[in-house]
Amino acid sequence: MNEEALFGNELLHRPRRELAPGATWVPGWLEAHQQRWLVDRFHEWASGPVPLRSARVGGHRMSVKTVCLGWHWRPYAYTRDAVDVNGNRVLEVPDWMVRLGRMAVSEATGDPAAGAAYTPDTALVNYYDDAAHMGMHQDRDERSRAPVVSLSIGDTCRFRFGNTEHRNRPYEDIELASGDLFVFGGAARLAYHGVTQVLPGTAPAGCGLGSGRINITLRETGLSG
Repeated sequence: MNEEALFGNELLHRPRRELAPGATWVPGWLEAHQQRWLVDRFHEWASGPVPLRSARVGGHRMSVKTVCLGWHWRPYAYTRDAVDVNGNRVLEVPDWMVRLGRMAVSEATGDPAAGAAYTPDTALVNYYDDAAHMGMHQDRDERSRAPVVSLSIGDTCRFRFGNTEHRNRPYEDIELASGDLFVFGGAARLAYHGVTQVLPGTAPAGCGLGSGRINITLRETGLSG
C-alpha cells in the first residue's frame, strides 16, 4: 500500500484560503465525530419549542428550512419569540456553542484576542435538501458587524461568495464540504453570498447525516432584551 492510500491527500487539494480580506475558508475543520454530535443536536433543536420552518420572503417560501437559537430570525427582523411560526420562545444559545464560535474565529483570523471577544447570541441552523438553494444576499439584519461563522455538515454545496456592492460579479464559487468552516467579517462582513446548488450523495460516511446539508451560522445580533 502506498503513502497516498495510507494517509490520503484530500486536504492537500483543499488548503485553507482567504477569499477576500476578512473571509477565510478552512476545509475539514470539524472531525467526523464532532459532525455526528452536531447532527444529533440539530435533531433536538428541530423537535424543540419552535420547529424547522421555511421562512417567507416577499410572499415566497424559501426552499431552505431553518431553526433558530437565541433569537428567532425572520426576514429583516429578530425576535425572542417565533411570532411567524407558533409564538414560542426559541431555545437559548448553549455555552458550548459560544466556545465553538470563539474557536472558529480564532482559527480563521489567527488572532486569539478576536476569538475571545466573539460572543454569538444567535444561531441560524439551516437544512438544505437536494433541491434547496439560497439566493445572493447580505447578512445585514444584525446591528453588530462581528464576524459570521458558518459550519457545514452533510452534502457538499456550491457556495457563491461575492462583493459588498451588489449581487453580480465579481464573485467566486467554491465547494463547501462536510466539516468545512467559513468565517467572514471585517471588510467582507456585508459581502453578498448564496448557495447555488447542493450536490446529492456527497455526504461522507460517518458525518451523521444521510442526505441533505446542515449549515450552522453563528452571529452577534447586537440586540438586547
